[in-house]
Amino acid sequence: MTESTKTPAARFGGRGLNLGIIIAAIMTVVGLVLWGVQLTQGLVVTNMRNLDSWGLYITSFMFLVGLSAGGLIISSVPRAFGVKGFGGISKIAVWTSICCTVLAIAFVIVDLGNPLRIWELFAYSNLTSPLMWDIIVLTVYLILSIVYLWATLRFENGKGSEMALRIISVIALITAILVHSVTAWIFGLQQGRELWNTALLAPWFVSSALVCGVALVLVVVIVLRKIGYMELAQDHVVKMLKLLGVFVLVDLYFFGCDLLTASFPGGSGADVVTMLISGALAPFFWIEIVLCGFAALIAFVPKLRINPLIVAAAIAAIVAIFCKRVQLLVGGFQIPNIDYAGVMTSSTITNWTAGMGAYQSLVYFPTLFEFGIVLGVVGLGLLMLLLGFKYLPLKPAEALR
Repeated sequence: MTESTKTPAARFGGRGLNLGIIIAAIMTVVGLVLWGVQLTQGLVVTNMRNLDSWGLYITSFMFLVGLSAGGLIISSVPRAFGVKGFGGISKIAVWTSICCTVLAIAFVIVDLGNPLRIWELFAYSNLTSPLMWDIIVLTVYLILSIVYLWATLRFENGKGSEMALRIISVIALITAILVHSVTAWIFGLQQGRELWNTALLAPWFVSSALVCGVALVLVVVIVLRKIGYMELAQDHVVKMLKLLGVFVLVDLYFFGCDLLTASFPGGSGADVVTMLISGALAPFFWIEIVLCGFAALIAFVPKLRINPLIVAAAIAAIVAIFCKRVQLLVGGFQIPNIDYAGVMTSSTITNWTAGMGAYQSLVYFPTLFEFGIVLGVVGLGLLMLLLGFKYLPLKPAEALR
C-alpha cells in the first residue's frame, strides 16, 4: 500500500478532525450562553405558551430518542438472535446511540426551564405518571448503552464471554423498545388531544425509530468509509439500505392505518386528517410522504444503489421522520377540546399579534432563540461523536473474529 492511499485516514485523524471538534465546541459554547439567557429571562423568550406548551425542544427530544433507539436496535438484534450482522459496525452504532441519548436528555433539561427541577422530578416524583416512567427508562437505557459498548470492547479484547454479551444485547434491545413505547404512551394517554390518543402510537414510534436509526448509521458508516476511518463491504451497506426500505414502508403503513381510521365517515378525527393533508401542517405531511417514497425507491431499485444516492435516501428518511415528529407534536395542540378555556393574554396565545381570537393562527413556530439553543445542543452531540471517533476504539473488529 502506498503512502498516498493512506491520506484519507490521516486527514480524518489529523487537522480535519481537530477542526470539526473545534467547530462543534464553539457551537456548544454558544448554545450554553443562549441557555443561560433563557434561564435568566424564562421560557418567554420562546414561542411556547399555555396553548402550545411543548415546541422544538420536545420535538427534538422525540426525534433523538428515535435516532438513539434505532441505532441500538440494529446493533443488538444480530447478537441477541445469533444472526449475521452488518460487518462489525455495532460499536459505531452504539456510540451514535449514546450521543443521541445524551442530546435527548439535554433537550428535556432545556425544556424544563430550570435545571433544579430535575431534583424536584425525583424528590416529588409520581411513579404512576408516564412522564416518570420515561425518565426512568431513558436513564436505564443510557446506562445500558454505555455498558453494552464497554462489554463489546472487553469481548474484543478477549476479557468477556460471548454469552454475557448476548444477554446484555437482549436486555438492551428490550429497553430500546421500551424507551419508545413509554414515550409514545406519554402522548397516547392524553385523551383530550385528538391526534395523540391512539393505541397505534407505540408501534408507530418504534417503526419511526428504526427508520431514522438505520438511516443515521448508514450515513455515518458511509462517510467514515469514504474518509478512510473504516473498511466495510458494499454488501453490508446494501443490506442496511434494504432494511431501511422495509422500515420506511412499515412506518408508512402504520401512518396510513391511523389516518384511514380517523378520516372514515363518522370518525372523530376528520379534522386532524384535513389539518395534515391540506391545512397548516400540510407541508410537513407531504414532505414526509415524498421523502419516504424517495428512500424506498432507492432501497428497492438495484441500479440506484450507489453511495451518493444511498446517503441521499438515508438523509431523506431522517428528514421525513423529523417532519413526522413536527406533525405529531404541533398538530396535537391545534384542535382544542375546550374553546376559550382560559383568559387570553400574551402568555396564553402563541402569536399575540395575530389578534384576540383564542385559536386564530395558533400554529407554533420556534423563535430564532430556540433555533440557537437547538444548534448548541446539536453541537454537543457532534462534539461527543467526533471525540469518540478520535479516542475510542470504534473501528470494526467483529468481522475479523
